[in-house]
Order: sequence, then C-alpha cells, then structure tokens
Amino acid sequence: MTALYRRDDGIVDFNNQRCIGCKACMQACPYDALYIDPETNTAAKCNYCAHRVDVGLEPACVNVCPTQAIISGDLDDPKSNISRIKNRNQVTARKAEKGTLPALFYINGDLDSLDPLATPVAEETMWGTQVAGVGHWAADHESHALDRLGSLLNLGDSPQMAEREFKRDRSAELLESVRPEARRAYDAPQKGVLWGWQVSAYLWTKSISAGACLLPMMAETLGLADVPVWLEIFGLVTALVFLGLTGMLLMWDLDQPKRFLYVLLRPQWKSWLVKGAYIITGFAVLLLIEMLLLATGWQIRLEEVVRIGLLAFATLAAIYTAFLFAQAKGRDFWQSPVLPIHMLTHSLTAGAAIFMLLTPIVDNDKWTSYIALTLIVTLVVHLACDVFELFSTHPTENATRTAHIISHGRYRNLFWLGSVLVGSVLPLLMTIFLPAAFLPIVGLLALAGVFIGQHIWVRAPQQIPLS
Repeated sequence: MTALYRRDDGIVDFNNQRCIGCKACMQACPYDALYIDPETNTAAKCNYCAHRVDVGLEPACVNVCPTQAIISGDLDDPKSNISRIKNRNQVTARKAEKGTLPALFYINGDLDSLDPLATPVAEETMWGTQVAGVGHWAADHESHALDRLGSLLNLGDSPQMAEREFKRDRSAELLESVRPEARRAYDAPQKGVLWGWQVSAYLWTKSISAGACLLPMMAETLGLADVPVWLEIFGLVTALVFLGLTGMLLMWDLDQPKRFLYVLLRPQWKSWLVKGAYIITGFAVLLLIEMLLLATGWQIRLEEVVRIGLLAFATLAAIYTAFLFAQAKGRDFWQSPVLPIHMLTHSLTAGAAIFMLLTPIVDNDKWTSYIALTLIVTLVVHLACDVFELFSTHPTENATRTAHIISHGRYRNLFWLGSVLVGSVLPLLMTIFLPAAFLPIVGLLALAGVFIGQHIWVRAPQQIPLS
C-alpha cells in the first residue's frame, strides 16, 4: 500500500493554510474519507501517518493491529512484502471505476462489505450512532445515543447461534442458509448533509441575479422588446443586490469565512469554486460599470463591449455551479449532462418572475409579452430536464437511487407538489390562460418553484451513503 497522502502533492496543505472549509472536497471524495475538524474548521483525513512514514516507520494502525490484518509497504517495489502478498491473492479495491487509482486493496473482500449500496442502510447500527456525532454536524444527545447503543447490543440468540454454526462449517452454502441476506452489523457514522440550506439559497439568489440582468440585455441586443431605462436600471440593481446576497451566503456556509480571500489571492485554477469566484467578481464589476453608464447618460464606444461582457458573465454565473457540482465525483447524480441547461433555465425563469412582479406599473405590452413568453419556454424546458434527469436510464446505481428518492422517496411530495405543480404547472397554465393582471402571482409561484427545485437537487444526492 503506497502512501495516500504526501506533502508535495499540492492537494491539501498539512497546516490547513489553504482550506476554507467549503466542504467541496468532501463531496468530491467518493470514499467519504474526509471530514471537517471541529476544532480547526478545516478539512482533515487520515494522512497515512506521514510523519512516521517519512522517517522509515510504519503507520500506527499497522503497529497496533493485533492480528496483522493491515499491511503497508511500497507497491511499486515488486520485491516488497506487500507486492508479493498482493500478487499471491485475489484482491479488490473500492470504486476503482471513479478513476482515483486506489492503492488500498482488500484480500478476499466481498461486495457486501465494500459497496455501501450493496446492503440496505439500517436505521441503527453498531458505531453508526455516536454520542457526539462527527465534526461540527454533531448533535449532543448523549442519553438518547446510549439508549440506542444499548438496544443494539441486545442481539438475541439467533445471530450468535448462526455464528457458532458457521464456525463449525465454513461452507458458503451454510452461510447462505443461515443468513440469506447480508445486514449491516456496524456502520460509519453519518456526517449529515454537508451542503445545507445556505447552498440552496445561494443558488436561488444567484439565479435571480443572473436572470434579472440577462432578460433586459437579451431584449435590447436581439431586438425582442423595448426596455425603458428605468426598467433596465431596476434589473441591474436587482442583479447587484442578489449577487451580494449570493456572496454573503457563500461565506456563511464556509467554516473558515475569513479565508475566503484565499480563493482569489491563492487560487487553484482546477477548481470551479475559484473560477466561479472570479466569474462573480467580474459580473459585479461589469454591473457597476453599466449602472454608471446608464445613470450618467454617457454614450461611449465601450458600452457595447460592456453589454456583451454582461451577457457572457451573467450566463456563466448562471451555469458555472453545474460544473462545480460535477467536480463532486462522489455524487453521481450531479454528473448529469443537462445540469447546465437546468441551471440556465432556472435563472431565466427567476429573472422573468422578478419582472412579472412589476407588471402592474409597466405599461409596455411588448415587454410584458416578452416576459410571459420567456417564462413559458423556460418552464417547459425545465420540466423536460426533470423528466430526463429522473426517468432516463442512469449509468450508476448511485444516480438511480437518487432519482428514486426524488420521484418516489422522501422528496416525492416536495417535488411533485412543490416543484412540479406549484412551481411549474400552475405558473405555466396561469400565464397562458389568465390575463396579465395575474402575472405578479405567477412570478411568486415561479420563484418558489425555482427555490424548491434547487433545494431538492442539492439535498437529495447527499442522502446516498458513500461509505
């Protein structure tokens, strides 16, 4: 087993100087190996006892194991003990299909033990319920946890008798007859939902910001409607305000908000969190410049360049989170190819909904028709994306189970009643069949639907256990 954690990898600083506690690494790890240290509020994991390995010693877990069940060494050396053992035995590795090149191998490892989805998740398991939980998601319910642990220890006679019989005869046939289905005797403690309501709210405010900017700019650039100057300024101000709220929610969700500047000043350009931070910053700068040009009435050649830049940055702000979520390799459902389209339609729907709130004071039929048509088209595309993401064939069991959780599981009522009926179908029908006087109500329903849909898409994939 080669060392999984090296100082010169540039992945995680040993002193946690670059970790901002965004928890993106925890969503990206398909093995659920990372956690947030409750004292430092930074990402942490087993470092393979690098301080011991660097001086030629073995990791502590290898030394303390009384049965020598853990073996370490250099797999690149064919003469090493671990290489010889690996070559003599049938070994398996966890989630090799993720392309992480795992260096941890199991001798005679069975699927029920290695795949967290191979056995049903028990409501209570040994060690799965901790007194204080894990990290800063810990809920200190000591007495309740001890009661649950006591109930787990009362295993009864049947499992013990089955174990004694199995020791007498180790044949696979007897194991199947005594215990036909594998069950979880103990489990890793659940870390909870890493990205909570702050992330859902951040997606919602970002959608409103991008949409409020995009719709007037698209109308003017493509000649779809005449946009009064005051309405364009309203869109820019709304975009800037909700973009500010987006930044506040992002920093609120961080466990080290004071280190947010590291994203800008010490960027890791492979991360879409960094790219997104620069996109939001560029979007804010262009919004301020365009507001200044409109407020002062200056007509300069750069104005067209600013408008084109705004269209580009608003679009990027709407969709970049799809690529950020796609980097979370541990959550297969977020790897959907239509997620960028999903987020762009959410932004256009939210933008149209915001302007619908102003229809009682806007005397411009062409603009009102443009907003209504935008909402109709985006809601239809949104529903089509939902159908594709939930009911098409998924490449992995992880994604399939997530889709089932949304459509038929714990989120079914919120999805069908909130996102589909209240947030999509009703606004669609009201826009088509009712007069323009109902558009403010349509706008409120559409905004609620966007939030509910994004909230489900953030939380549901996190219900799938990774370990």
